[in-house]
Amino acid sequence: MGDVWVYIEHREGSTSPLSFELLGIGKKLAQERGGKVCALVIGESVDQIAKEAIEYGAEKVYALTGGVFKNFRSDVYTKAACQLIEKYGPDIILFRSTTQGTDLSSGIAGKLNVGICADAISVYHENNVLKMVRAAFGGRFNVTVVNERATPKLITVRPKAFEMPEKKDGQKGEIISESVGVSDSDSMMKVVDFVKSAVTVNLVEADIIVSGGRGLGKPEGFNLLREFADLIGAALGASRAAVDSGWIPYEHQVGQTGKTVKPKLYIACGISGAIQHLAGMRTSDCIVAINKDPDAPIFKIATFGIVGDLYQVIPKLIEKFKAKLGK
Repeated sequence: MGDVWVYIEHREGSTSPLSFELLGIGKKLAQERGGKVCALVIGESVDQIAKEAIEYGAEKVYALTGGVFKNFRSDVYTKAACQLIEKYGPDIILFRSTTQGTDLSSGIAGKLNVGICADAISVYHENNVLKMVRAAFGGRFNVTVVNERATPKLITVRPKAFEMPEKKDGQKGEIISESVGVSDSDSMMKVVDFVKSAVTVNLVEADIIVSGGRGLGKPEGFNLLREFADLIGAALGASRAAVDSGWIPYEHQVGQTGKTVKPKLYIACGISGAIQHLAGMRTSDCIVAINKDPDAPIFKIATFGIVGDLYQVIPKLIEKFKAKLGK
């Protein structure tokens, strides 16, 4: 059976819009393999999430519920998921390339002794062979991975690699409630508390990002970028150099060692374009680079480039946008 499962992430019963993004490509792959696209949801209470998964295209939802699943713990979730996988035998399982998706998928891979393709940017069939594409060497090359032996085929997919499926209210599907032999004693971890970061930023799901780099010259430069970002409804990003300098918290970092993003518009201010940074944002739909160095590597991938001092350019942009937006 060629069923494709999609693991649905949530935190204490709340999902983000992108939790369901893989159901679209999952459905396409399942149809090509003569199977169904199914969602896997694990949590203390997941009824609403299961219904939403169906509205986004899942034909079946395997729902694992219980108090032991209140908080994500990789060992408990891994053991529970493996019991279901061994029972139903999906052909492919898709996860988002997030902290939780990577943690769970690697645990399952180890327990089932199967391979995993991490951080795929494309998944497709060619001559009846499943092929997975991922970026390598800081994004300079794409590598195609083929898994001809292991089942299930585990794949983590970079956020926003595929279009979100359309949500259809009232769409029908089957919810299969499951119970497994997992308890608190199976876990080596105990969640004592969840301390939310004082910094609230969601770069992965942002449609517009304004990022600053070493070219800002000083931490106060981010005050200007924050004003600009707030004006146009953007998230505030940063290069590793800016973060390492202590100018802005790590939560804002974009790049190979930070967040991988794919906004509709990415505005890079004072960012030279080191390969590690490009690896995290080069798939943005539109890239605007502002840098006073005309030879900065960022201009090679930019859709539009402005050669100039950002401290002169950004205030002008703020002025123009305020006039245009009537603010």
